[in-house]
Formats: sequence, C-alpha cells, structure tokens
Amino acid sequence: MKFISNIEFTHSQADKIGVLITNLGTPTAPTKQALKPYLKEFLSDPRVVEVPRVLWWLILNGVILNIRPKRSAHAYSTVWSEQGSPLLVHTKNQAMALDKRCKEAWGDDVIVEFAMRYGQPSVASTIERMQQRGVRKLLVLPLYPQYCASTTGSTFDAVSQYFQTARWLPDFRFISHYHDHAPFIVAVASKIKRHWDTHGRADKLIFSYHGIPKRYLLKGDPYHCECHKTSRLLAEELGLEKDQYLTTFQSRFGREEWLKPYTDHTLKALPEKGVKSVQIVCPGFSADCLETIEEIGIENRDYFLQAGGERYEYIEAMNSDDEHIDMLFGLVKQNLAHWHVASGTDNMQYTQRQALAKSLGAEN
Repeated sequence: MKFISNIEFTHSQADKIGVLITNLGTPTAPTKQALKPYLKEFLSDPRVVEVPRVLWWLILNGVILNIRPKRSAHAYSTVWSEQGSPLLVHTKNQAMALDKRCKEAWGDDVIVEFAMRYGQPSVASTIERMQQRGVRKLLVLPLYPQYCASTTGSTFDAVSQYFQTARWLPDFRFISHYHDHAPFIVAVASKIKRHWDTHGRADKLIFSYHGIPKRYLLKGDPYHCECHKTSRLLAEELGLEKDQYLTTFQSRFGREEWLKPYTDHTLKALPEKGVKSVQIVCPGFSADCLETIEEIGIENRDYFLQAGGERYEYIEAMNSDDEHIDMLFGLVKQNLAHWHVASGTDNMQYTQRQALAKSLGAEN
C-alpha cells in the first residue's frame, strides 16, 4: 500500500481540533451530465446496494445509468437555486453557524468544516485540508440522527479509506447516531409546535423517514428501530396519543420490499378513512433536500389531494435554525470532552517547539 503525506507540516504551526459535519451529497448541477457520475458513485457503494458486485455492475452500467440521470436531473431542476442544491446550501450554512458557535466558545482552536459522502466537497479532500490547517484531533458528525449502514456506516467507510492511505492519523472520534438525544427531540418538537402556532393542527401528524430494503433490517440494521424510537419520543414530547400520528417510510428504489408502511401508499389511503388533513415532518433529515422538497412537498402532496384529502402541509427540516445549531453545538461539546488544545494565540510555545525540533534535525 502506498501512503500519502500531503501535509505541509511545520513545528511552528498551532495544533487544532477539527469538527467535520457530513451529509449524503449532491450533483454539481441539475443536468444529465452531472447526475451520471454522482449517481454512479452513490449507487456503486456496496453499503447502499447490497447486491453481488458483478450482477449489480451490469445492471447499474447497462440500465440504470442510461435511464435515471435524465429523470433525476429533471427532479433536481425543480429545487435548484442560484446558490446550488438545497442540501449543499443548507449544509454549508449549518457548518458556518456551528463554526461561529465553536469560535465563541474556543476561539480559533476549533475548526469546523463540512463534506459530502458523494460528490464535492469530498470527505477525503476535506480531512486533508483540515490537517493542512493544523487539525490533530478530529470529531466527525454525520448529520443522520438515526444510524443506518447505508448512510452513517458508509460515512465511516469514507473516513477510514482516507485514513488507510494517510501517513499521519489524527486522534479520532465518530458520532454514529443521536436519534434519542433529548435536545434533538426537543428541537424537532419545537419546530412542529411553532408550525402549529401558526397553522393549527391537522387530523394526523406523519413522521416520514427515508426507507431502506426490509432485508437490511432482517440482517441486523438498527435503523427501523431507531426511527420508531424517535417517533415515540417526539409523540411524548408533543403530548400525542397513538392514534394522532403515524410513522412511514419514503423514497423506495427497485422492486424488492422496503420498510413499511410506505409514505405514498399511506397518503393515498388516508382520505378514504376520513383523514382529510395531514402534516408531515421528516425527523431523519437534518436539512431539506430533493427527498423532502420535491418528493414530500410536491409529489406526495398531490397523491393525498388527488385521493380526496383537503389540507396537506410539509413542516420543513430544522436546517440552520438556532435550536438545531444549539443542539449540534451541545452534541459537539459533549463529544469533545477531555480533548484540549493549547491556545493557538500562545505563539511562543510553538516557536520554542520548532526551535527544539530543528535542534534535533527537523527541517521545519
């Protein structure tokens, strides 16, 4: 194995703590040409699609990548803004807001960056850049409240792949989930309450989570259980009875069975049962993206109204709301416990360190 050493280290550089938040990813543009490499990277991940590699390579390259990029490009074009994709914009804003909170607490000793598991900025390039800036201790926080091998596990894979070729590894911590973290539950519930204060309540509150194939659950993935626990804790925080809310799963792909009940099937069936108004929130999404804005906000809305529903409201993700950033900062602070970096403003200690290193033969 070839080890890389791209860190331009000098003994006079101040040591830093790094906080890396990550999300799924996005194409660089809402075009067929941009979607194809993005989808290829995403769907080639064995964590995402657990199918024998040779068979899947033939299906992916022979069928899917010749059909899906055009369809996905159209969907992305409906949510794209001048700043780019919603997920990129929101994740960047979250990183900036979290960085501000960390600077207020620790000055320049803590650096906050963001990366995407698929697409840009990549996990590897971002960690390398952070190390260039002096990060010697690294905390990685994937913005997936509920653990799933396809998301959180895949993010760990990306980090470890970089580490496998890096010559200098930082001290490392990884937050795998926070689905039942009390401040997270309170923050989501507060968002829902604020919506109620403005719009009133509906017949049903629906918690919709991204789906995964059912066989992943049967093989031991805890995602399904963690989603239901989040729903139960939110219902308790909101004072809801069992008949006042539902937990469903969206975003299926392929023909096999996924986690049920399906969000779209549920919405099509509810009006016949007398449910004429619904409000939907997606507690598994830390930022609004194609799956919430287009799929939940538009596509599923049409299903419900066409089936006889009368009122449909999507409650936005927490994005960079103050309560969300406060929760993330608290999570970071908790996980940075006992990590200490001497203040970078104490230049004398690093000057002395460099002088001592040079006396022992170091170049920088």
